[in-house]
Amino acid sequence: MHNLAIELHLKGFNVTGSDDEIYEPSLSRLAAYNLLPGSMGWYPEKITTSLDAVILGMHAREDNPELAKARELGIKVYSYPEYIFEHSQNKQRVVIAGSHGKTTITSMILHVLKFNNRLFDYLVGAQLEGFDNMVKLSKNAPLIVIEGDEYFTSPLDKTPKFMHYQPHMVLISGIAWDHFNVFPTWESYVKQFELLADSIPKAGAIIFDETDNMLEVIGRKGRADVAAIPYAAHPSKISEGKTVLLAEGGKEFPVLVFGEHNMKNVSGAKAVCERLGIADDAFYNAISTFKGASKRLELLGSNATVNIYRDFAHAPSKVEATANAVQEQFPNRELIACAELHTFSSLNKAFLKQYRRKLDAADIAVVYYNPETIEHKRLEPLSEEDIRTAFKRDDLHVFTDSDKLAAFLLSHNWENRNLLLMSSGTFGGLNLQTLKEDILK
Repeated sequence: MHNLAIELHLKGFNVTGSDDEIYEPSLSRLAAYNLLPGSMGWYPEKITTSLDAVILGMHAREDNPELAKARELGIKVYSYPEYIFEHSQNKQRVVIAGSHGKTTITSMILHVLKFNNRLFDYLVGAQLEGFDNMVKLSKNAPLIVIEGDEYFTSPLDKTPKFMHYQPHMVLISGIAWDHFNVFPTWESYVKQFELLADSIPKAGAIIFDETDNMLEVIGRKGRADVAAIPYAAHPSKISEGKTVLLAEGGKEFPVLVFGEHNMKNVSGAKAVCERLGIADDAFYNAISTFKGASKRLELLGSNATVNIYRDFAHAPSKVEATANAVQEQFPNRELIACAELHTFSSLNKAFLKQYRRKLDAADIAVVYYNPETIEHKRLEPLSEEDIRTAFKRDDLHVFTDSDKLAAFLLSHNWENRNLLLMSSGTFGGLNLQTLKEDILK
């Protein structure tokens, strides 16, 4: 939402907004453009007939007083995806979806398009080097690339966001049930992606990971005049700790990303770019310079014998793929992998078993969770034994105190060891900069 506010401000709109809490980096970025509200909270008097429209975020509840006032006055209320569609009706719309990898694939596509001087609009879920904002809307761009998720559109609309974009081309990166709070059954979760695939118009295309059993079924379902384009991991090799793409004609292209999941991401991005008219050499030359999206296997620091990575991984499939990637990239180093249970699903006792053996790639496996977060989400309390049983790992180290977690990590000899920190949270406010400096001393 804050990126959309900044983009509309830069386009010359008079933008105001309300919220009851604003965190970093939204806080600083809004302040830099003088877009922060004067005070936190909801003020119906702000809503007047002078407004052209109201854009409703997921954080505002159905009984929000400002929303009620807007509806009373008959002011047009858009959800976030409805507003994006409003600005892209006359553009070619490409949506990148899937349970995992969609941010990285979208970022790869944006990087390749920019590298090759293409004109395009976009919406992506992470900060990307070379892009000032995470949303771009313009009049002239013939194309928009959208990271589309399956979460509800707004408090008033339980439709998945990606359905509102009405895409001409869809990539689905994989289906792994990790939204227990939104979709209580596997079947209800899979159905959303089937609906998305079925919505593709004639002359459109669906690009899908053929190694995903469920997606293989959805992707190859007969749809009249819709191209079905499967992909798998791009051929590659690891040479002296670096990943190299193996292209046709014996060509080799070193890249800065690694892991089987990222080789799939490269293939998916390439398939989309090919449909957009990007030649193979143009793609490879661009992807060789792609450094990754923020918090996606992001290298926090390193020395001759240690690498420290941060990753947004929190769902079971993401935790497994990310840990495996680091272990395979550095087979001669021990891996200490830390995962934070932070989301509603990950802290739900009924869902916790989905993490079974997901940290097996780590030599030393660590899980952190904050009991206060469980209480805040009104979930059943968890014990350390519950977590060890769920992960199916007796030697799992479990922490509920960030200071004790830091002390545990610093107690190790870091010669020939890598650290992987996986979370959509902050490990209870753990100072990663200080931790990094102490480890690399």
